[in-house]
Amino acid sequence: MPEEKPKPSTRPAPPKTPSPPARPVVPGPVGPFIPPYRGPGRIAGNLAPASRWAARPHPVPIAAHTATGPAWTCDACGDDWPCPALRAVPTDAARRATLIPEFSRITRRAIRDLRGRPGGPDPVAIVRRFLWFLPLTEAEARAVALRLR
Repeated sequence: MPEEKPKPSTRPAPPKTPSPPARPVVPGPVGPFIPPYRGPGRIAGNLAPASRWAARPHPVPIAAHTATGPAWTCDACGDDWPCPALRAVPTDAARRATLIPEFSRITRRAIRDLRGRPGGPDPVAIVRRFLWFLPLTEAEARAVALRLR
C-alpha cells in the first residue's frame, strides 16, 4: 500500500496584523528646559526653616512634673498635683486607657495620704483631681472613692 500524504489545509491563514512603527530615539531632553521655582517663599537648598519644626517651648519638660505623697505637690512648679502643665497635655481615648491603671494606683495612695489632713480635700475631690481626664459625675467619683479607700 502506498503511503498517503497529508492533504494541505483548506483553511486560509490568519491575516498578519501590522506591528506599530518603532518609536524614534530622541537624544537628550525632550522639550524646553524649565528651571525649578526659586521665587518668594522658597528657600535655596529646599530646606524647611527650623522654626517650623520647633516644639512649643515649655519652661520645664512635662516629665519633670511628678509628685509623691504625702503632700502631693508638683516637683517642678509646686502646684497641687496633677498640676495645670500636666493637665494641659492632650488625652485621647488611647492615652486615657493607658492612664487609668496608673492613676488609679496613685489616687489610692493620695486618698490615704490626704484624707486625714486638717483642711485637706475629701476623697471625692481627690478622685476628681487625680482622674481629671475622665468625665466623672459626683456620684461616680463618690463610688470610685469608696472603692479605692
